[in-house]
Amino acid sequence: MSLIQHLQTQLRQGETTSVALVEQYLERIRQREPHIKGYLTVTAETALAQAQEMDARRAQGEDLGWLMGIPMALKDNLCTQGIPTTCASRILQDYIPPYNATVVERLLQAGAVILGKTNLDEFAMGSSTEHSAYQVTANPWDVTRVPGGSSGGSGAVVAAQECVAALGSDTGGSIRLPASFCGVVGLKPTYGRVSRYGLVAYASSLDQIGPLAPTVMDTAIVLQAIAGHDPRDSTSIAAPVPDYAQALTALPPEQPLAGVTLGVIQETLGEGLDPHVRRAFETAVHQLEQLGAQVIPISCPTFATGLAAYYILAPAEASANLARYDGVKYGLRVPAADVVTMYQQTRGQGFGSEVKRRIMLGTYTLSRGYYDAYYLQAQKVRTLIRRDFDQAFTQVQALLSPTAPVPAFPIGSKRNDPLSMYLTDLMTIPVNLAGLPAVSIPCGFTPEGLPIGLQVIGPVLQETRILQIAYAYEQSTPWHRQVPPLVRDG
Repeated sequence: MSLIQHLQTQLRQGETTSVALVEQYLERIRQREPHIKGYLTVTAETALAQAQEMDARRAQGEDLGWLMGIPMALKDNLCTQGIPTTCASRILQDYIPPYNATVVERLLQAGAVILGKTNLDEFAMGSSTEHSAYQVTANPWDVTRVPGGSSGGSGAVVAAQECVAALGSDTGGSIRLPASFCGVVGLKPTYGRVSRYGLVAYASSLDQIGPLAPTVMDTAIVLQAIAGHDPRDSTSIAAPVPDYAQALTALPPEQPLAGVTLGVIQETLGEGLDPHVRRAFETAVHQLEQLGAQVIPISCPTFATGLAAYYILAPAEASANLARYDGVKYGLRVPAADVVTMYQQTRGQGFGSEVKRRIMLGTYTLSRGYYDAYYLQAQKVRTLIRRDFDQAFTQVQALLSPTAPVPAFPIGSKRNDPLSMYLTDLMTIPVNLAGLPAVSIPCGFTPEGLPIGLQVIGPVLQETRILQIAYAYEQSTPWHRQVPPLVRDG
């Protein structure tokens, strides 16, 4: 039984209340946040009020489903009515949205209780959550190491049991990397499966919202609540939402992956792969074979070009999306003698170094004389990557790779080396370029006790398939039952 199912059963049987759950998680936040720093905003009063409402509605016989009264957290680039949404940037430090993102609306409609907003790399630009303007989040498994990024706050608070589950956003791996580094499950859905309305944009053709949770079943339950068509998002897919949780329970107990063919992406096993990550990945592949799957090598020749293409396309979109932050209508405004100087000083003081780097890179690649040489070429590479995946899926039902080439690295060790930092997204970026769904699940630990993630990639709208593969693996291994030292020590 997953954590959400366990807590919901207790709620339905009257063994606890939503108020009691919220108080329990708020106490954990008070105890652990000085070490983790995963939350930017804790909405204690609002959460207790929501919990009281859920308890009252339950007493009247209402049942809104698995998330009713369950405490959750939100990445702080999701708009929340009446609650600050900063994107971990000085330029939005006082911004309070007048509306909720669609995913927030859907969680509230499902009865979820929102504990607060989590830290991230500024405007979701980073792989370590060190590029926040406010604080550096620590990894609960080793507080001297990063939790991954950009949804590092969400990954850390789930791992530290400071909430039941959380939402993140994934532009090039920003859900899956924290899931891998923090030893939890993280899912990037198909582009368009979950509405982006109310997500503060980084790169609009790549961004996607998804859940981070302790188990695959918990992930499926949260995805069920947030997925589906939204007319307010022009890229939203109008397709029925399957019952993801039900699909997991439908797997046969013996040989649950019999008849499934999986492909190992050979381009992810080359130079730069940490030996402990390789060993854990190979052991995980063997375990999937024991569960009945046939595993074959698959080559995606353009996979390795994804990183270069991404760091042309994503900054180009960011330079356009972030042009709106000028100090005129909302957010930071630095007073100046004239409007041009005000723009310059506001953006100069409001944006951090990594955001400035990407804005300048994107503006350069879109400029006259360079558009064809860089941006247009990167779009062509993106098409080739998508074709490689399409070809692979004519041979296999899903693809496998390590989630990240390395385990969580020490805080500060890559911050001044952008290229080294960018390389941590090597395994995840091509998935975003192709708009595919992918899930990261725990598959082992390094000798130092750091989690390692396995990535399962599926065709468009095949979240059910990759969740079933992940669930079968999870149920046959002990990794999801391990907890960080911070949790073990109370």
